[in-house]
Amino acid sequence: MSMKKLLTLALAMLMVLSLAACGSTGSTGSTNSTNSSNGAGSTNEGDATFTTVEDGKLIMATNCQFPPYEMVADGEGAYQGYEGIDIELAVAIADKLGLELQIDDMDFDSALLAVQNNAADLTLAGLSYNEDRDEVMDFTTKYATGVQVVIVKDGSDVTMDNLGDKLIGTQRGTTGYQYASAAPEDGGYGEDHVIAYDNGATAVQALMNGQVDAVIIDQAPAEQYVAANEGLSILPGNWVEEDYCIAVDQGNTALLNAVQGALDELQADGTVDAIIAKYIKAD
Repeated sequence: MSMKKLLTLALAMLMVLSLAACGSTGSTGSTNSTNSSNGAGSTNEGDATFTTVEDGKLIMATNCQFPPYEMVADGEGAYQGYEGIDIELAVAIADKLGLELQIDDMDFDSALLAVQNNAADLTLAGLSYNEDRDEVMDFTTKYATGVQVVIVKDGSDVTMDNLGDKLIGTQRGTTGYQYASAAPEDGGYGEDHVIAYDNGATAVQALMNGQVDAVIIDQAPAEQYVAANEGLSILPGNWVEEDYCIAVDQGNTALLNAVQGALDELQADGTVDAIIAKYIKAD
């Protein structure tokens, strides 16, 4: 075979190999040729494509009457008129995902339903994990520990041991309500002993007005309510301890993984601890 033919064959083989390499997809996202949106509500984060309710946005459902996790802002540094641990954490997660955060403030139980009904992407609301919620939503790992306590009036005869004989106020839709209103054989006090209110502030007001004997609520907001209202105190001891997590609609695994990845990075670099320390001072 002539040298000219050999060179021609070699060049042809190189072209075939080059075309084969260009056409290879592999297993790590070479099908995503850009980082732009893949249609309404879809976003590429690295190699994974996840879906949000509205294109370019991360919609957070919450109840902004749960200080210091989420509350209406009264000073500078607010985001869309709100501030708190969950607000700043959501802003940081949205930034990691390249999305604009939108905060939708509503009743706590409505915030949970908003995620399940595809009206919001996630809920960050001092939300504690439990098995019942796990049946309808998917959760990240914990980003904080929530401790529930009991608020009473100063001089009250209420104790941890006699709560079952008292009338208790809670926030509607919370685990505090679920656990307290459960039947005594299931560890609760029964529905007749519990009144659910739209938010913690209303429950505390009911306590001050003498409509209930005690309020079960998370420790961080409890401390703020007690500090702001003379004549209230917190009973010694913890009523229950839980994990605070972020929840998305059940089955939205791609979004869950994206949010979890962002949360992991924010925990690793100290951002989460710094946000919590800003609002909750160490003893």
